[in-house]
Amino acid sequence: MSEVTAPVAAEEEWRGVAAEEIEEISHSTGLRLQARSRRLLGSLLRPHIGLTSLAIAAVVCGNLAALVGPLLIAAAIDNGIPAAIGGSASILVWCVIGYAVSAVLMTFLRWAFLRLAGRVGQDVLLDLRGRIFRHSQGLSVGFHESYTSGKVIARLTSDVDSLQDLLEEGIDSLFNAALSVTGIAIILLYLDVPLALVVIAGFIPIYFIWRWFRRRSMDAYRGTRGAIAKIIVQFVESMNGIRAVQAFRRQPRNEQIMTGFNGQFRDANTDALGVMAMFVSTVRAIGNVSLAVVLAWGAYRVAGGSLELGVLTAFTVYIRRFYDPFDELAMFANSYSSATAALEKISGVLEERPSVPEPTTPVPLAEPRGAVRFTDVEFQYPGTTRLVLPRFSLDVPAGQTVALVGATGAGKTTVAKLVARFYDPSAGAVSLDGTDLRSVADTDLRRAVVMVTQENFLFSGSVADNIALGRPTATREEIEAAAQEVGAHGFISALPDGYDTDVRKRGGRLSAGQRQMVAFARAFLADPAVLVLDEATSSLDVPTERAVQAALETVLADRTAFIIAHRLSTVLIADRVLVLDGGIVVEDGSPAELIGERGRFAALHTAWSDSLA
Repeated sequence: MSEVTAPVAAEEEWRGVAAEEIEEISHSTGLRLQARSRRLLGSLLRPHIGLTSLAIAAVVCGNLAALVGPLLIAAAIDNGIPAAIGGSASILVWCVIGYAVSAVLMTFLRWAFLRLAGRVGQDVLLDLRGRIFRHSQGLSVGFHESYTSGKVIARLTSDVDSLQDLLEEGIDSLFNAALSVTGIAIILLYLDVPLALVVIAGFIPIYFIWRWFRRRSMDAYRGTRGAIAKIIVQFVESMNGIRAVQAFRRQPRNEQIMTGFNGQFRDANTDALGVMAMFVSTVRAIGNVSLAVVLAWGAYRVAGGSLELGVLTAFTVYIRRFYDPFDELAMFANSYSSATAALEKISGVLEERPSVPEPTTPVPLAEPRGAVRFTDVEFQYPGTTRLVLPRFSLDVPAGQTVALVGATGAGKTTVAKLVARFYDPSAGAVSLDGTDLRSVADTDLRRAVVMVTQENFLFSGSVADNIALGRPTATREEIEAAAQEVGAHGFISALPDGYDTDVRKRGGRLSAGQRQMVAFARAFLADPAVLVLDEATSSLDVPTERAVQAALETVLADRTAFIIAHRLSTVLIADRVLVLDGGIVVEDGSPAELIGERGRFAALHTAWSDSLA
């Protein structure tokens, strides 16, 4: 082998080995995902084992009743009709009555099964939706910042719908098909062993095509779940940002993206349907060949007198019923593959654990004073390597108002998120009144620390309801008093229904400044020991900002506060200013002291003063 071809051959061999390893890893991962999905499905069905057992009993008895029919037909042809010709019609009458009874019984048991299965299915779906919603709410902010709301919606809607299809139709198809095939195989062996062996021989090719079908359909439906999630994410993102979409004429680009995702979804579904079509057509071909062989050989034996005509007639009826259930098995396999792929996604969300977990033995905070301390804190966001805060230490005594100033990306909001324990530090500790925040129960922490951000999110409902979010037990008088303290009472009273006015989705009925004022009233009503304001005055016009400036003196009195703001008018009310650069405090002092030192804060103050001139 030449020096040139040797490395090429080695590289091709390496690629072949790598491909085999990748395929093995993919197969192993697929098995783990399927096992995780089965565990989730088992936990959902376990509380309903009683009703599930009744439903199984109903479908078993119903199938037994259905299997009796062809036997009665054979008995009527071979025994009833000859006896009736001879003058005794009792056998024929009993065969007819038995057939009618089996039909009625089969119908009743079918109805009972559908009722019971429907009840179990709806209870399971109710449980699953509740689990997803509760678990998603309990996950940390970091999860929701990386896992889009559209994906959560996909888990809660389209993925749950796939499981609903399995519970409503797939399980019915599975039991009917499995019981029919098993029961008919036993009856065929009872009627005539040689002919039955011809039919059962068709199981050999069906087994191999079934294995191929299961593997391919699972891969195909994993593709459909991923594709539909992308469609939902794109739709939610486009509708949430509809103002920007229309303002910047992004509709063509959004349509292009959606068309691409729709194409992926179409291709994945087409692949799944093609796999099913191949399976069904192959099984049908095997069934038709078996039927032709049975008819040819059976007719020859009937002509020779070694087989009765009634038996051959029953055989042909049973053969049709024997292969037809494979179509139902294919439908079940499709539903199961789709549901399993969906459950893989859902179980992945349910197995997520909060990155800021509740302490196992929480330390109670009876009357928090508000003293906050950062001790050798290091922090980097999950999935990144850059330290946002390198060895950050800070001591804020109770009742002090601290303003955090610095360029974008300096670490100001990160400090705020650590104070509110939306994240835990990568190293070091953040403490409140000497207690590590990781040891404080979430309910105590949310009472002690409140954060107001520039998003000022409002929920659909009345203004009063949104203010009372800070303290749900508050009376109407307390709600109105909080609004008066922050200067929001005037505009709220002027609304069509005053405090009972519905703010609509995301507070869309109010202006940005009004939403911010409601958020301030909410925070004031909560009466926390520590208040974090992250660009909380960014949406206010000048007159409203002045009103808020006056209200802030009341809001911040006797409590610790962290203020993040680019508007220096808000910063100047602080007791202390920290100038951050790359997560490091480069200036620390009162506003007056820093202005006098002619440093970075002084330069910012000068630029701000010049802008007002």
